[in-house]
Amino acid sequence: MMKTLVEAYLNKAKLLPEKEIERLLSRMRGKLMRRLEDTKLGELEVAAFQLAIEAEALNEWREKMAEIREKTKAE
Repeated sequence: MMKTLVEAYLNKAKLLPEKEIERLLSRMRGKLMRRLEDTKLGELEVAAFQLAIEAEALNEWREKMAEIREKTKAE
């Protein structure tokens, strides 16, 4: 499953324009930056991981907001 997930985000990263990849890479954290610097991963692979990280963070944010809305609605 993880391999297909990574492949899906790699395909998404391939479709991004260069400026969008640049913005994506500017938001990555230290661990991914070190992998890029050590050339263990290329820019496209790192961008794919960053896309996956951001998608997960967005889903978590949506869940939290739904909880807050429900809590507010109940009051």
